Amino acid sequence: MGVLSRFSSILSSNVNAQLDKMEDPSKMIDQYLREATKDLANGRNETAGVMAEETRCRRERDKNVEEVEKYGNLARAALKEGNEGDARKFLEKKQELENVGAGLETAYAVAHENATKMRQMHDKLVADINNLNSRRNLIKSKVAVAKTQEKVNKLGAKEGKDIEGAVSRLEQKVDNMLDRADAKAELTAAPVDEAMELEKKYQGIASSATVEDELAKLKAEMGMGGGE
Repeated sequence: MGVLSRFSSILSSNVNAQLDKMEDPSKMIDQYLREATKDLANGRNETAGVMAEETRCRRERDKNVEEVEKYGNLARAALKEGNEGDARKFLEKKQELENVGAGLETAYAVAHENATKMRQMHDKLVADINNLNSRRNLIKSKVAVAKTQEKVNKLGAKEGKDIEGAVSRLEQKVDNMLDRADAKAELTAAPVDEAMELEKKYQGIASSATVEDELAKLKAEMGMGGGE
């Protein structure tokens, strides 16, 4: 998924490379914010699409569950009327829908996981943009001070030690900003759902009851014996 890749790498080596090439960190931040805002617009559209897919899968799964329940109730009604043959047909349809439902449940689980990851990445990028916007003026002010100090030094008004210290502090600020951004990127990884992983291991071991078994069970519940 392209947008996930862009989101996860936006605060890593590419930003460091830009910082190394630029003499003015304030310009780097402006460039980064422009790119991040563009990625956010694209990512918002893709995130909305993934979330819509999750909604569609959930709707289909819920509809299937309702259909399964409906045919189970119809089988009971048919038995009450003494129509065992009709009850059997309803149960056959019920089991057919249950088989389809297993696939729908899997599709929904995948769609839900994708939507969760996309939303996390989207929210992270929004937070990072807001954070940099709030710190941009401070960094630009420090850069301006450093440049002014450098001009004064060139005129011989002061020694060059002060400007070196100011630049060093500025670099530390930028490095700290990048370190925090990298740390945030690590925190966006979704935790592994151990129960879901175990469910995959045991899929297929248990099989659904046959129509005859379920028919016999319904008859037993309803106190009915004998053949058709």
